[in-house]
Amino acid sequence: MSQVHELNRRAFLKNAGVTAVLGAVGAKPLSATQATGVPPTLLYPNYDFDETFDRVGTDCSKWDSPIATFGENIEVAMGIADMDFRVAPCVTKALAERCAHENWGYLRRPESYVQSIVDWNKRRYDLDIDPGTIILNTGVHSGLIAALQTFAPPGSRVLLTAPVYSGFYSDLRFTRTVPEDSPMRLVDGRYSIDFEDFERRARRANVFILCNPQNPTGNLWSAEDMTRMGEICLEHRVVVLVDEIHCDFVGNDEQYVPFASLPNREIVNNSITFKSASKSFSLSGMKAAWYFSSNRDYLERVGANSRADLNTLGMVATQAALTDGDEWLDESNVYLNANQELAEAYIRENMPLVKYTKSPGTYLAWLDVSQVVERIGAESIAAEENASSGGQVTPESIVQRWFAENARVYVNPGSSYGTGGAGHMRMNLATSRGLVERALGNMSRALARA
Repeated sequence: MSQVHELNRRAFLKNAGVTAVLGAVGAKPLSATQATGVPPTLLYPNYDFDETFDRVGTDCSKWDSPIATFGENIEVAMGIADMDFRVAPCVTKALAERCAHENWGYLRRPESYVQSIVDWNKRRYDLDIDPGTIILNTGVHSGLIAALQTFAPPGSRVLLTAPVYSGFYSDLRFTRTVPEDSPMRLVDGRYSIDFEDFERRARRANVFILCNPQNPTGNLWSAEDMTRMGEICLEHRVVVLVDEIHCDFVGNDEQYVPFASLPNREIVNNSITFKSASKSFSLSGMKAAWYFSSNRDYLERVGANSRADLNTLGMVATQAALTDGDEWLDESNVYLNANQELAEAYIRENMPLVKYTKSPGTYLAWLDVSQVVERIGAESIAAEENASSGGQVTPESIVQRWFAENARVYVNPGSSYGTGGAGHMRMNLATSRGLVERALGNMSRALARA
């Protein structure tokens, strides 16, 4: 990256934090106060989430990868699911103190680390977890892979409620298992389970991966929904693997229900839950996670396929976050909810080709861009490119490229998220208000010209 470009980018990033730039043709800029009715100073009084934090040039997947693919004109990267905020101060403090020790020999796993996981779940969700049932791991993916290798032999089917997190499909490819997508119903922007289809597919699956809250749609599953899914899986001897990594991000007046809190203990005993602080505190690079189950036989069997070589800084950062990070997380949730409400209101008023209903959970926006696909001729462009290259270009990847080139905004193609992802894009709103406004404004102006 040239020095001139770097200076220009840093100047933009600095200004983006304090300047609303929605200005699309006929559009009226909408502030967070207008969207939520609450002044910003009351929304997040103790932390500066409005700071436009520059991550470019740090080998950051969220920013540097899109720039490497689409060029240095990318202004707002809203793809991979991590946050653009400075980490919680308690994490920085704990890491600085540990780094001052200046020795990186072998680390034991202190009981206090596991206890911080137990205390967090009890404090936040009144969920009691036996410390002896917590297995430490380097990530949710590695835990899921170990469980898939345990319960789903190569060639067997894994049940998914789709559209669903694209990373699950990567895990299935790694374990040489086969996705069994059960398409969810979509009514007025809300997804629900087609239980008749779900049960039909469960009869031929070994494992069900439940995403709660659901990525990319943001669904928060009710106890009733999860109980019904659990009953079906129990009846058909399908092991339930529960990814709850986004559970700490919940909308106003919404509730996350841990699968492990369901009253039917037979259902719970047929499950393993996978968690980490990596989404909640943007610690994905620290590689620290855990899984737990009330079924010790399951844990022993999965443990035979697991080996967690944890790193010192990951454990230090995670324990600090789970011990002292409540206030930071609570205020970031308020800020992210305001971002969601701002995006919903702005898209409704200024982007007629896009539909979006605020997600109940996560900090992700699942955009219906089916009219954009039609407007820019994405299907015919994808067909032409596939005919000439023999590739697997989707209309959604054409929309991704179109937004990158015309709006200078990077978002994820919905086709990556399995059945039901067509005509959709996933947008990560976990960034400063200025960059959310910049992205929406750029997209609105680009669509107005389309």
